[in-house]
Amino acid sequence: MAVAAGGLTVFGAAPAKKPLRVALIGCGGQGVKTLLPACCKERVVALVDPDRRCIEAAFAQIRKVAPSADTAAIKTFNDYRKLFDKMGKELDAVVIATPNHHHASPALLAIRRGIHVYVEKPLTHTIHGARLLRDEAKRHGVVTQMGQHGHSNEGCRRLCEYIWAGAIGQVREVHCWAAVCDGLPDAEHSPALPLPEGFDWDTWIGPAPFRNFHADLHPHGWHLWHDFGNGSVGNWGCHLIDPAYWALKLKAPEAVEVEDMCGGGKRVWPIRTRIRWDFPAREGMDPVKVYFYDGLAADQQYNEETVLKRWRNVAKREWQNLPPLVLELEKQYNRNFGRAGSLLVGDKGIMTIGEFGDGCRMVPEEAQRAFPVPDKVLPRVKGTHQEDFFRACCGDVPACANFEYSAPLAEIALLGNIAILAGLKRRVEWDGAAMRCTNLPELNRYLKPAVRDGWNI
Repeated sequence: MAVAAGGLTVFGAAPAKKPLRVALIGCGGQGVKTLLPACCKERVVALVDPDRRCIEAAFAQIRKVAPSADTAAIKTFNDYRKLFDKMGKELDAVVIATPNHHHASPALLAIRRGIHVYVEKPLTHTIHGARLLRDEAKRHGVVTQMGQHGHSNEGCRRLCEYIWAGAIGQVREVHCWAAVCDGLPDAEHSPALPLPEGFDWDTWIGPAPFRNFHADLHPHGWHLWHDFGNGSVGNWGCHLIDPAYWALKLKAPEAVEVEDMCGGGKRVWPIRTRIRWDFPAREGMDPVKVYFYDGLAADQQYNEETVLKRWRNVAKREWQNLPPLVLELEKQYNRNFGRAGSLLVGDKGIMTIGEFGDGCRMVPEEAQRAFPVPDKVLPRVKGTHQEDFFRACCGDVPACANFEYSAPLAEIALLGNIAILAGLKRRVEWDGAAMRCTNLPELNRYLKPAVRDGWNI
């Protein structure tokens, strides 16, 4: 429920009456390190992963964060289809942290059984999947949440309140950047390797085209490959675009285009991009262009050192593909705007916000101090993004990043992938209502690609 605290609405004052029965689907790094501890505050009843080593890591984490938990009672599965066949009536919620190509299937299996669903960003691997999950969740009345955890932070709400109070006037440009390199030059897989013991590789491949086991896919390298991940814009776009998406009341864009790109190819995502989305006027707000920058700066070469750094932020500031305005402001004000974030450029000023909805400030700092602090008109989330979801499962207000909100956001990021597949400087005109590319219809096959038998949704 929501209660008033000092005149401000706060989510989640009432605790759950009994623990929710939760299954974690996907026991990799994000699932075990971040999501499983939150699940342990409820009751973990099942773990799902095709790699037995990941299941073992999950049990070790449970023993660490919840030593009193009855781990012997937790059931394990290598295939989420088996989970729903055997335990579909014994689950209240599932938390999904699989590779992206497996997001939609377990979510849909849960939704159609009336089970609440938390799914990591970018929600699904394809735009069709995102649209389908939103519609099915609404039809079945389940609680949903996408894992762009910064949406639960204070900074996102403060940004909205400053923008809506007119702090920087009409916003016509947004620049988002991420110092990551979730891509490769056009590449073939490394040599196939023997399967680790206890690894159901066919299930890991799932709906994607089959190929042999390669070290560059599991446990994390799948992000780089078209058939499994969504590159940097899929990995970071929902985080970085989210604050502006909310504050500027964005809907579907009219068009998207890749203005700069390096690397990538038929199988892998690029090592550098600059993507631009064009949004029309809406609700008294002028048209706005949103830019996303990632990867290596134009004058840097892809070499062994940057390969080793690609899963972390690109190590050196001079390696990073940053918006020119960020570089200009950093020099002018002698400050660092961080490895990832967003700048909103208005006709009266500039606002910046960090990578996970933190550090909302006007630029320069004197402008922040001079503008009257706006009223807090948005409700606040008490606790973590995952706690917000579990409270909603127990009858509290809807989770803040439910699919009605987050699926259209995910579509924006996934349209970045479509623009990459279209090629450099090819404007893709988008009809959001009809879910189709209007000027380049050959791209529509990427909205819902074919899947292997047995994995249709």
